[in-house]
Amino acid sequence: MNKIVLASQSPRRKQLLEWAEVTFEVVVKETDEFYPSGLDFDEVAIHIANNKAVAVKNILPEGRTILAADTIVVLENEIIGKPKDRNDAIQILSKLSGHKHRVITGVVIVQNEKKIAFADATEVWFHELSQTQIEFYVDKYKPYDKAGAYAIQEWIGVIGIQRINGDFYNVMGLPVSLVIKALHDFI
Repeated sequence: MNKIVLASQSPRRKQLLEWAEVTFEVVVKETDEFYPSGLDFDEVAIHIANNKAVAVKNILPEGRTILAADTIVVLENEIIGKPKDRNDAIQILSKLSGHKHRVITGVVIVQNEKKIAFADATEVWFHELSQTQIEFYVDKYKPYDKAGAYAIQEWIGVIGIQRINGDFYNVMGLPVSLVIKALHDFI
């Protein structure tokens, strides 16, 4: 597989591609995470990923294969974004505590005019978390760059997640096996 461009500054996506032994370089162009109203949740994640892919495509020479992704967390039909600060992170985790939510990652692979776009969803159930556990996690791990204010591979995932239904790596930020299959089909 030729070297691809990862249009994401997420250290987790980078790590997952490294684990999959994909050759890539990171190129990022800032984009907002705005999306039009009326989209379903899969479409929201794909829309934001597409904006990232197009922004990077526009600054690179033709012929490069670009992979972009965006992960959202949905609780009771509400998108839970990245926390603004400590209090927001505590509030988000308090909402997720004891409940099931969905983690949806939208993926876009683009090269010239050719494009593949898809989304993958994983259901995640949290145990009831105490205020002390939530504050400990937020203060120690500072999950301010994470949708839903947590990372499944960190302490809170180890002690707080009751079960999941779907791809573990999708919750980390990239459904790797689907991405690898899509890249092979694409290239």
